[in-house]
Amino acid sequence: MNKKLIMTAFIGTLAISLNAEQVELKYPETPTTNQVDTFHGIEVQDPYRWMEDNNSETLKNWVQDQNKLTFGYLDTIPEREKIKERLTQLWNYERYGIPSRQADRYFIYKNNGLQNQSVLYTMKSLEADMEELIDPNKLSEDGTVALSGISISEDARWLAYGLSASGSDWQEWRVRNIETRKDTEDHIRWVKFSSAVWRKDGSGFYYCRYDEPDAANQYKGSNENQKIYFHKLGQSQEEDTLIYQRPDFAKLNFAVNVTEDDRYLLISAHSGTAPLEEVYYIDLASPDAKPVTLLPGFDADYRYIANEGTRFWFFTDFEAPRGRIISLDLAAPEKANWKTIIAQAPETLLGADTVNHRLVASYMKDACSQVKIFDMEGRFVREVTLPGIGTVGGFGGKKEYRETFYSFTSQTTPSQIFRYDMQSGKSTLFQKPTVDFQSSQYETKQVFYPSKDGTRIPMFITHKKGLTLNGDNPTLLYGYGGFNISIRPGFSVTRAVWLEMGGVLAEANLRGGGEYGEEWHQQGIKLRKQNVFDDFIAAAEWLIAQKYTSSQRLAIQGGSNGGLLIGACMTQRPELFAVALPQVGVMDMLRYHLFTIGWAWHSDYGLVDNEDEFRALYAYSPLHNLKKGTAYPSTMVTTGDHDDRVVPAHSFKFAAALQAAQTSPKPALIRIETSAGHGAGKPTTKIIQEAADTLSFMVKEMNFKPTL
Repeated sequence: MNKKLIMTAFIGTLAISLNAEQVELKYPETPTTNQVDTFHGIEVQDPYRWMEDNNSETLKNWVQDQNKLTFGYLDTIPEREKIKERLTQLWNYERYGIPSRQADRYFIYKNNGLQNQSVLYTMKSLEADMEELIDPNKLSEDGTVALSGISISEDARWLAYGLSASGSDWQEWRVRNIETRKDTEDHIRWVKFSSAVWRKDGSGFYYCRYDEPDAANQYKGSNENQKIYFHKLGQSQEEDTLIYQRPDFAKLNFAVNVTEDDRYLLISAHSGTAPLEEVYYIDLASPDAKPVTLLPGFDADYRYIANEGTRFWFFTDFEAPRGRIISLDLAAPEKANWKTIIAQAPETLLGADTVNHRLVASYMKDACSQVKIFDMEGRFVREVTLPGIGTVGGFGGKKEYRETFYSFTSQTTPSQIFRYDMQSGKSTLFQKPTVDFQSSQYETKQVFYPSKDGTRIPMFITHKKGLTLNGDNPTLLYGYGGFNISIRPGFSVTRAVWLEMGGVLAEANLRGGGEYGEEWHQQGIKLRKQNVFDDFIAAAEWLIAQKYTSSQRLAIQGGSNGGLLIGACMTQRPELFAVALPQVGVMDMLRYHLFTIGWAWHSDYGLVDNEDEFRALYAYSPLHNLKKGTAYPSTMVTTGDHDDRVVPAHSFKFAAALQAAQTSPKPALIRIETSAGHGAGKPTTKIIQEAADTLSFMVKEMNFKPTL
């Protein structure tokens, strides 16, 4: 640190005294500094800057004391153990991933129920027995090593697989012989945000990596200068061939694809999380070929679908904010020569795959799924008949395959897997889980409510049938609102238990998401980010006005960008909510861009370098809008000590400032998971415990007796 810490006395003490109705908390005292930064003439204090040093012994002690306080508080909640038991019971069901096919084999994930990580299996036919291919549960005692990606060679001989430890985004890739189940010596390190893409002959694969970081910055240093390499099987990583880099543009990330005919390597480049890419190609038939720019300008979203020789099909939102499919030829790829294959529709087009020489186009209508089949020239064939209103995933495959697979889920329907015959149009149930949840007792409705500026916002509401609208139902309102990500129907064990307990679940489709295409996304970014918070606050007010609940029985929850949402809304309208649950949130909007991949979020948030964007960020940044002497909702901040997506310093600083500001007796706690990251790969045992803690915290703070 550049400035010497001016510490208050660090007293790692706490007191928990039980009264009939109240738990008295004494927060660990947190050191502060006199750090002040100046932005465009405005001085901004940052007294908790020291918490950004994740190697600090003082911070490690603070984390221990905060966890001791939080778990001591949670231990006093009588319902907590019963809630955990019910979560464990409900979670204990077999669940499957969507099968994929390569050559003469099928590959599928399966979890027996309470396994910390799902196991990858292979089958020689759909009727054959499942054979274990790799079980990540055997790689660590506590289940914190996760299988974070797989890629199978064209002949189904080789499996490249990525492993992540303790929830980190860092991956290590290895190679396994599928027949013998033995690993080779191949070992790839320092990979993030990348898969492995095989050459058709199985000689090796392309991947993206960063330079090795120094140990002190492994989990917080900025991720820049990503490079594309080719790894030849059997050689060391140091011998890998550098394929592409952009030293002139450090803040570029890449995605690679090899065309199905193995003729072209496609490189998609993007800076930030906005769907704005450039696309280049390399002719693999020529060993000395250089990258050629195919789609320049970073002016739209471009996603490769298929090719036939030099003719390529792409998804794009160029001049079509809800998406369309176009074709172009490498000989004349200019926009004037594009052919529209599938025009923009009233629904939002999410993307397309090619199976059986047809386009399988996935749409979203009011956040629910639609799937339509077209031929390669865009002539409509049929709409896929889905099991109900909900969300589907899958429909991948290859041009010559006649079959594909998809999943279907809703708020009350656990994910089911179907096989779809591309020629007959028939869906056949492949796997249906047996879950101890009486879905017929619950209902989901979609409502539309006005936001502050009159914009019509959709929201899903799920509850027991026959709910009485008396203004007293404990309600959980969830949202995200950013990065073109849509909140769609889906089953969750945690939420199923919440419903069983008598709770109401509300999920708002805020601006900033992708529910209605790029225009909807644009309405909730940068200088318009406040629209997202207004949408969420309006959802809360609507639920209260319609007598679903009251401020005393309303909890709000969101993670990552959704954690920012909760932090902003609880600081803007603290009286509106009983409980706030900001999870792995982006809380310091003036410094988010300095850590790991945070710089990429500028396309949604803006940067402090620009005065107008700084003023917008400063106006809603959760850390900077906590005010001393304010009565904030009962709050439990959650984060992971290995989160290298949204570094835990965001949550540490926010929790410390909240504890200093809180004037009401309501708790301001932080729950810090050890050996855990942003959420991906978290073992089942940790998921269940965190869910039990969250649900029991809501029960206590909303003062209701759950039906268990």
